Amino acid sequence: MIFRSQFPDVVVPDAPLHEYAFEHVEQWLDHPAFIEGPTGRVMTFRQLRDQVRMVAAGLAQRGFTKGDRISIYAPNVPEYAPAFFGLLTAGGTAVMSNPLYTAEELGRQLKDTGTRLVVTVPALAPRALAALDALGGGEVFVFGEAERCTPFAELLVDAPAPVVQFDVHHDFAAFPTSSGTTGLPKSVMLSHRAIVANVEQCHHIDPVGPGDHTIATLPFFHIYGMTVIMCALLRRGACAVTMPQFDLEQYLRLSEQYRVVVAYVVPPIALALAKHPLVGQFDLSSLRSINSGAAPLGAELEKACADRLNCLVKQGYGMTEASPVTHFTPSDPALIVHGSCGLLVPNTECRIVHLETKQDLGIGEHGEILIRGPQLMHGYLNNPDSTAEALDSDGWLHTGDVGYATDSGHLYIVDRLKEFIKYKGFQVAPAELEAVLLTHPEIADAAVIPCADEEAGELPKAFVVRRGHGSTLTADAVMAFVATQVAPYKKVRRVEFVDTIPKSASGKILRRELILRERAKTAT
Repeated sequence: MIFRSQFPDVVVPDAPLHEYAFEHVEQWLDHPAFIEGPTGRVMTFRQLRDQVRMVAAGLAQRGFTKGDRISIYAPNVPEYAPAFFGLLTAGGTAVMSNPLYTAEELGRQLKDTGTRLVVTVPALAPRALAALDALGGGEVFVFGEAERCTPFAELLVDAPAPVVQFDVHHDFAAFPTSSGTTGLPKSVMLSHRAIVANVEQCHHIDPVGPGDHTIATLPFFHIYGMTVIMCALLRRGACAVTMPQFDLEQYLRLSEQYRVVVAYVVPPIALALAKHPLVGQFDLSSLRSINSGAAPLGAELEKACADRLNCLVKQGYGMTEASPVTHFTPSDPALIVHGSCGLLVPNTECRIVHLETKQDLGIGEHGEILIRGPQLMHGYLNNPDSTAEALDSDGWLHTGDVGYATDSGHLYIVDRLKEFIKYKGFQVAPAELEAVLLTHPEIADAAVIPCADEEAGELPKAFVVRRGHGSTLTADAVMAFVATQVAPYKKVRRVEFVDTIPKSASGKILRRELILRERAKTAT
């Protein structure tokens, strides 16, 4: 069966992303668009609008033309937005580069996308230069100054922006990178229309507007931070307080200082908000809602966070290939179901198909999630084989995620298709066990992976971070705790205590790192 959104379709404007984002900017020109969290420096919407125009003019004077590409290789700083929207205004495509990339990783992305211009911060300039040098050269623009780099300020030319004609359906606004946890990173081709459609589809997630603040700790290079914060909040006139890297105490202090009304988080931050003792030292009473995405959040943890902060806590679901949001939970308490990642956004369809036969399944049946809607990518850049695997001839995106839908339309994610643990023929979902583990009062964080076993094939192994240095939690106690809450075949059968769980910038557990580490240990 095909599941359809219960919300009315929205009209998707035929406008390029930069024009759409700034359509109403004249109404709040003197409001802050960005505040640099560590320093308090303010960039108003007037300054942002003017800098976007000047960046576009500066690029055009340098010969930058429609279809050219620039990598933005930087943490969250206010200047990220004028760089992003300025290069779009000039007709270019933004290559979204993770600031944690090594020079070699950045170089591979630049080579794949045909990019020879990089915008970065002084601390990352040597890596950017090394990446370009390995490719035969290019130019690095830097927010500030750095040796062998062009100051970004030189792009701020006080002249009219170039006039560019856009085909919003086929001109690409951004090349973010899909998750590399199950394979090599791939550049996702997102058109202007795809991102505009997704911002429009998400209009009713949270009723924020001029004067409202959020903390932009989710990285702008990642699709969640790019679309949901940098694009959607600007469209509504709200302010983003930027953090170049996450620090819990600073995050809490800024949330209190700016009376943040809505928080966009990933599960590790939700976990901290629910359990960390620091939270009690700050006044977070202004919070109306917390939205978690990028990875599943267990129902118990969701409830614990909501109870502690006395606000709505809800989830969404999506992926880079869908710009990213396909499911969301509106700010209506009647529509919040803890543990669910929400309801289909407008203009979007969903199917759940059998993992082997690919036949459609019904309500409550577990299978792979397929999505169709105007927010989908065109494909993976220079990778037709992977594109064909992800997008079928009928326009359905095969997500690789396994889940089920209820009769109310709420979607639940079980796990990644390729991350199931096969225990004596039974499929065990790591995310399910991780959600159970996180309900233990002495567990601060956890991850579960398959561990090879001659008899069973694979065993669930848990990596556990104890809460507090004085914890005496044992492996036997962990296994006994889980055993009381799951079917026998799902029991955790090995435990290793660690200091941290490896995660991506978006908060996804890097299970592949743990799997490779485990294999290396057993091979020696």
